[in-house]
Amino acid sequence: MFTGIIEELGKIRQITTNKIQIECSTLLSDLKIGDSVAVDGVCLTVTGIGNNLFDADISPETMKVTILGNLKSGDLVNLERALPADGRFGGHIVTGHIDGQGKCTSFAKTGEFYRLEVSLPAESSKYVVQKGSVTINGISLTVAKVFENIIQCAIIPHTFENTNLKMLKSGDSVNIEVDILAKYIEKFLSTSDNRSRIDYDFLRENGFANI
Repeated sequence: MFTGIIEELGKIRQITTNKIQIECSTLLSDLKIGDSVAVDGVCLTVTGIGNNLFDADISPETMKVTILGNLKSGDLVNLERALPADGRFGGHIVTGHIDGQGKCTSFAKTGEFYRLEVSLPAESSKYVVQKGSVTINGISLTVAKVFENIIQCAIIPHTFENTNLKMLKSGDSVNIEVDILAKYIEKFLSTSDNRSRIDYDFLRENGFANI
């Protein structure tokens, strides 16, 4: 599990259809083969460690669903190690399992802050609410506004300077992971055919309707 708090910007040394090699420094302090690392929000398993770099394998499904297939040597990626049991929970629950790709529709500076707008895949937008959480390229962000399938997030200067958002421009694709809690709530309140169990009788029996 991750929290969406980026630890370091890594640089891709090499990427193929099934493997990625990333240069970094901070993460290597205690990184071991078999550990999980979120790379732009994608949970990957460390398969090799070298001098100021680590290797990870990429499955065909990951290449298809995420933006990793768009990246090239020299690109910067957001990195986060998996949360230790005694770690501080700074963001929100992030699994590293990408739901799909969004597209940056607008990214502009407003005063000292930045306003990011991203269009979401249709199947993901229902899980995002105003003041809720969303993960964009591995970064835990609070949703400021929702306009149908477009969300708006306010980016503080620290996040801008310490993540690869500073390279983002309108039209770029981004990795999206919605809040896993929303998915569980939907599952618990739905039948096998994905129809909600909540109806008027349910609301009345539980004190939400008076008539």
